[in-house]
Order: sequence, then C-alpha cells, then structure tokens
Amino acid sequence: MLTAIPRCLAAAALALCLSPALAQNSAPTASAEAAPIPVNVHAAGTPFPHYWEQMFGSGRAHLVMRAQYQTDLDQVRKVTDFQYVRFHAILDDENGVYSVDKNGNPFYNWTYVDHIYDALLAHGIKPYVEISFMPNDLAEKKILQPFWYHPNISPPASYAKWDALITAFARHLIARYGINEVSQWYFEVWNEPNIGFWGGKPAQSTYFALYDHTARALKSVSTRLRVGGPATAQAAWVGDMIAHAAKDHVPLDFVSTHVYGDDSAKDVFHDNRTILPYQMVCHAVKKVHEEILHSARPHIPLIWSEFNASYANHQNVTDSIFMGPWMANTIRECNGMTQMMSYWSFSDVFEEQGVKSTPFYGGFGLVAEDGIPKPSYDAFALLHHLGNRLLPAKATDALVTRNRHGQIVIAAWNLVDPGQSGPSKTIAFNLQGLPALAHASILRVDSQHGDTLDAWKAMGSPKYPTVAQIAALKKAAQVGPPQAISVHDGHLVVSVPPMGLAVITVN
Repeated sequence: MLTAIPRCLAAAALALCLSPALAQNSAPTASAEAAPIPVNVHAAGTPFPHYWEQMFGSGRAHLVMRAQYQTDLDQVRKVTDFQYVRFHAILDDENGVYSVDKNGNPFYNWTYVDHIYDALLAHGIKPYVEISFMPNDLAEKKILQPFWYHPNISPPASYAKWDALITAFARHLIARYGINEVSQWYFEVWNEPNIGFWGGKPAQSTYFALYDHTARALKSVSTRLRVGGPATAQAAWVGDMIAHAAKDHVPLDFVSTHVYGDDSAKDVFHDNRTILPYQMVCHAVKKVHEEILHSARPHIPLIWSEFNASYANHQNVTDSIFMGPWMANTIRECNGMTQMMSYWSFSDVFEEQGVKSTPFYGGFGLVAEDGIPKPSYDAFALLHHLGNRLLPAKATDALVTRNRHGQIVIAAWNLVDPGQSGPSKTIAFNLQGLPALAHASILRVDSQHGDTLDAWKAMGSPKYPTVAQIAALKKAAQVGPPQAISVHDGHLVVSVPPMGLAVITVN
C-alpha cells in the first residue's frame, strides 16, 4: 500500500490532496419509501461467492510474530471466511533472510520466515506471498522507500543471485510444508512498482525483468506454484502484463492490481472523467476486467490484492460507520468481476507511518489498537451472513441472497458521504413465494449499533485508553442480538439511518 506521503508528496499536504474529493456530495441522496422491490424467493439466482472476505492485507511480515497481530487474526477469522493474508517485506533485512560472508557468498536464513508462516498456518490462514523487498546485500543501490521501516526498493545487483535466492526460498517452503500445501498459496511479485515501490528505470520494463526472473525461478522448483503480478497501484499495467507474458512465454497464473476510493480518475483512467469516491473501486475493477476479456488470456484470474475506501487515514472514513454501506455497495458493484478482493487491512497492527499513539487515526484495519473492533469489523461480520445465491432484485441499495439453508438474507444500506448527514431511507421488499409463517430478524451497524469511533469520542478521545475504557469500547462494538422485524404476506419494510447497514434474515 502506498500511503499518503508518496501519493501526495508530503504528509503536510494530506488534507489538501484528499479532503475535497471525500467531502463532496457524492453518495446518492436518501429518499422516502419507493415502490417495493419485487423478489422471487424461489428464483434460481446466480452464484454469489464471498470474494470480498476470503483475503485481507496486513502490516509487514515481521509483525506476524506479534501476539496482538495473531489475536486480531483470530478475531477477524471468527466472523469472516478469511483464508489468505497478504503483507509486504518477507525478504527485508529485519527478517534476516539474506546476507553475504566476507567473500561475498550468499547465506540464507529461514528462521523468521518459518516463524511467520508457521504462525499463519497455525491460525488457519494461508500466505499470499508478496515477494518483496530487496535485501540490502543483494541490492544494486540503496533506494529506501519512505515507510517507517524503510524497505529497499532497488533492483538486484545480480539477477543470478536473485534467481538463486528465489529458488532456495521456494525449495525451503516445499521442504518444510510440502508441495500439496504450498501449491495452494499465491506468489505475487513485488508491490506497486508503478508508483514508488520500485527503483528500476524505466519502471515497467525493469519490473517485467524482475517478474520474469522470479516467475521462472519459482516454476523451476515446481510448476504447481502459482505466480502472478503486476501488483500495481491505480489499476495499471494489467493488459501490458498479459501481453508481455504471452509474447515472451513467461509463466503467469493470475493478475493482480490495486485501487482506493480516493484515487483520481487522472491516475486510474488517464482522463478527467467524473467518478465519485464511493464508485472508484468498482469502476477500476470493471476497467481491468474488460482489459482481461480483450487480452490474450481472457479467462486468467484477477485478484484485487489491495482496496479500501481511502488510502489517506481519514478517521471519518475508515474508522467510521460509513464503511458499512460503502462496503455493501462495493460488493454489489464489483460482483462477478474478480476472483478475490483483499481489503487493506484486517488489523491496525501496522507501522507504515510509524507507531501510532491513538487507537482511532483513520487506520486501514478492521480492528483498532488493543483489539477494539471498528464499525468496519461489524460490517464484515454482518455481510458474512449473506447467502451463496444472488437473487434478481432491481435495487442500488440492497442485495438479496439465499443461503444453503434456504433462508433469504438481505443487505440494505443508506450511503451518505463521510461527515455528512441526511434522512433515513425506507426500503420495502415484496418477497414473492414466501411461506405464510415466515418470520425475519435484523442486525444493524449504524450510529446506535457498533459505533466505536463515536464511543471513543464520547470518552474524550483518549490517546491511551485505560483498561476499563478498552473494555467499554469493546462492549460498544457489539451490535447486539438479532431483533425481530415484521414480514407479512411477503411484504418487508426496513428503515435505515444515514450511513447505516442492515442485514435481514428471513426464515
């Protein structure tokens, strides 16, 4: 993830760079109850894999060994279908992977690599291995990226030594975990080489050289290993990546890229079209999806390996109840265009900008410092209840699904811009074919349910909450038990407050 410093060039310019885009009146305005949305509850529907909750990003590799990281991992896994985690810097010097002796001969040390991957597997999570960054003893130059831990983003001084490192890395993983396990992982080459994480010049051609060497080294160990890229920011280079791999017969098992809600149309689409922040992610996904369809590999899997509503640490975005309707709407708009989308990130055990001194600073994570769940955590927990079949429903503020037990599960939301207000929205459904004895229950995330940011502000925004305050915030994160909601002759009406998300289960 490239944070606000590189994208905006200076941390002091952060508000100037981003506030206008997020403050504009971008979200649809809530209105009075419209005509009921007709839904045939017995319709076949279409498959609805939970592509948004199977993979998450996190702070860098070294943090996996921290107890709070692993606690947060379990906490998120408990309420989602969490299967894979992606993080930067597995090859960084703090993990001790690569060094040279006095004669310049390489020495590999896998101790911390083993601790990191052992911990993930012990908690039921598989690695999505981002191969980064450059060990200093292997780097061509000292090109340090501005993150607090200053990874070296230089190309290798010797591709023969890089190839040997990657080959040894793959062999060690297979020897330790077995090919049947490691073949289920993903290996992604580098991170965001197009915007400041790669020191090669020109960026694209030198990145392709890095990719080619890495992919071929991995496949030389086992053709069952899955490798892909380009892991770019701003939905870039995917078409070029496929064309390059096809032309030069380079292994490419999947493609990957990133985008954030406050990326600009100029950076993503290279023009000045108007795309509102809540629409940017799925507009970018559609762009790449269509590039793939028109490429030499129209069926290659697309993994969106980073996304979020903002890359810029806006407290009133990523820490707030805004994330409930934003996430639900993103699921609706992006459905069917990507194999997995990796929310950045599952936890605020995260140090790209240093050690933060407050639990709510606009961090990316679902879980704040001290294990405090944010509204985004509750939103993911509620959206996990959605079924595996998507039923036809003409709505821009609802998803209607059926689960494996035959229950109808509906998400309904009221998307209002961060920091803004508006009226409640009344959404009605005509559930055709529903049994006469059907009953329904509702769970909510809104200003009255799970709003830990407001609860923290009500305490006076303590930088270092006491043990008692932490317990109170964890209690405030609880959305409460399901509440009964009336459903009569298939007619169901739900009122959703501004920035609210509701999930209704009809039995």
